[in-house]
Amino acid sequence: MVWMVNQQVGRGRSRIWGVALLCWLFIMLVTPKIPLSYRNHLYADMRNFVGVPNTLNVITNFPFLIVGVLGFVLCLGGGSFFNIRLPGELWGWLLFYGGTASVAFGSAYYHLRPDDNRVLLDTLPMMIAYSSLFSTFILERFGERIGLSCLFSLVVLAVLSTSYARTFNDLRLCMIFQLIPCIAIPIMTFLFPPKYTHSRYWLWTVGVFILAKMEALADMKIYRANNYIISGHSLEHLCSAIAPVLVTVMLMHRSCRFPSSDEELDEISSPMLSALLWIRKEQRQVESINHPPFQICTLDRVGFWV
Repeated sequence: MVWMVNQQVGRGRSRIWGVALLCWLFIMLVTPKIPLSYRNHLYADMRNFVGVPNTLNVITNFPFLIVGVLGFVLCLGGGSFFNIRLPGELWGWLLFYGGTASVAFGSAYYHLRPDDNRVLLDTLPMMIAYSSLFSTFILERFGERIGLSCLFSLVVLAVLSTSYARTFNDLRLCMIFQLIPCIAIPIMTFLFPPKYTHSRYWLWTVGVFILAKMEALADMKIYRANNYIISGHSLEHLCSAIAPVLVTVMLMHRSCRFPSSDEELDEISSPMLSALLWIRKEQRQVESINHPPFQICTLDRVGFWV
């Protein structure tokens, strides 16, 4: 039975990767090239305070440093504070918080003097944080081996996408890379059962990311709407920093949904576990037909649940 479930899970994974590759090729073929432009470095709020260029765009990166360092330190304790049960999860979360802290330095350095060369230091840490977060999400639902392979693949893809954008002057790969988790995480949240509780925080995190991107697109409009106090891009930084805060709260409060004294249960991936639970449910339905759930035992004249 377990072998049959493994076969079905393996086929499903192959189909998912095949569909993802076809979608990527389709997007690259039908969409026009999106080149880097000097306009990408012109932000609504470029004011200088106390001698710091683009002051608000620089200092609004500070929350990334706080959350990233705090989460990284807590993960170094072996993950017990966050109820991290597998070593693969620990590596994913360490890389996520490390990437989040690196965003603070890379983005601040870029905004001090925005140009095509410095933008790589702004983009790469953010994409590494995206890739580690997404791969950890996959690990929780598909198992440690698949999650670690995705972690390695996505980090390599993040580096290649950033290099491609600088070498070929094309931002499409970077944009697709950031778009995929925002689409895949909500869909997979409903299709595949999570290993832990508080899974709704994943949806809130995606919502925060989408809101941050909308604020970046409305940079000047937001700046004008609040009488030139703070721009949409600065708000994007603050809103994006809420995402790792939500993830940290999730890690602090979550617990395993399938507690068991059997240690082998932890090694079962979520699709397999879902299939086994479905089989168990079908068996119970058959048993409930043959033996109604509300029977009265007449042997000792005491009513009880069967």
